[in-house]
Amino acid sequence: MTGPELGRRRGRRRGEQLMVPRAEFASYYGRPVIKAPSWAARDIAGYFFLGGLAGAGSVLAAGAQLTGRTTTATAMKVSSLAAVSLSAAALVNDLGRPERFANMLRVLKPTSPMSVGSWLLSVYGPAAGAAAVTAATGRLPRTGAAATAGAALLGPAVASYTAVLAADTAVPAWHDAHRELPYLFAASATAAAAGMALAVGPSHETGPARCAAALAALAETAASRAAERRLGMVAETWREGRAGTLLRAARALTVCGAAGAALGGHRRAVAVASGLALLAGSACTRFGVFAAGIASAEDPKYTVLPQRARLEAEAASELAQGGQ
Repeated sequence: MTGPELGRRRGRRRGEQLMVPRAEFASYYGRPVIKAPSWAARDIAGYFFLGGLAGAGSVLAAGAQLTGRTTTATAMKVSSLAAVSLSAAALVNDLGRPERFANMLRVLKPTSPMSVGSWLLSVYGPAAGAAAVTAATGRLPRTGAAATAGAALLGPAVASYTAVLAADTAVPAWHDAHRELPYLFAASATAAAAGMALAVGPSHETGPARCAAALAALAETAASRAAERRLGMVAETWREGRAGTLLRAARALTVCGAAGAALGGHRRAVAVASGLALLAGSACTRFGVFAAGIASAEDPKYTVLPQRARLEAEAASELAQGGQ
């Protein structure tokens, strides 16, 4: 606890007048209080989006396989392989050298989201690859079935672990929404996978994808609103600037895509347009959340003022308990 905060508490407890001046939220020379992540937006936000598309796509592919929608299942398996490959490429590009990714596999640290995520990708990638290759070639059906099941089991974790990775930082717009962010990323990933299924699958096989799109749109809207409520003043970074523009576009695209899929998804042209809208909406969500995080890290008030509010709430709680 800082000296000014301690003095303020003691003064309130004794009924004395506050003598220590209230600290300002600005840092020295207006510099950020915390260091913003050095991640490149194109690489890491793209990595978030593509990983979500891959993971959720594997779940939809397994469902399509079980229900006899083989064309959609094959297309989704190939899509997931392409997405996770591009996702890994984006991560490696941000790291700078491929060997840095290999170095993260030297040990497994369950307390490190980055370590767990690296191992998760290293296991999921081959499973998604085997599922796609066996489906496309028609060979080794038993191996393909096992790979499809394995990729589907790992898919939800692949789709949402990047939210845990972001929330594990000190960035206010991510860390303070650590409870809601995994649900938001999972819903966004489901919307993207449903959109891909609508775009690449035959119209007569898109029934489950249309249902998934509607549920994902509702879940994403609910998770986003819950995150903004919890963030309080930090939610300004989700509503203003580049992040605000992207997140508003994400909501409009996702809702329009889900509505189009529900009302006219049985028609090929409408299904493709709705699917593309859902994919674009999911991408805007990831890039918008990323931009909000950078904005919150660069402005010192989003670090200092919430901390001050928590300290004052704690002091008020202590005073209330002492008066009982």
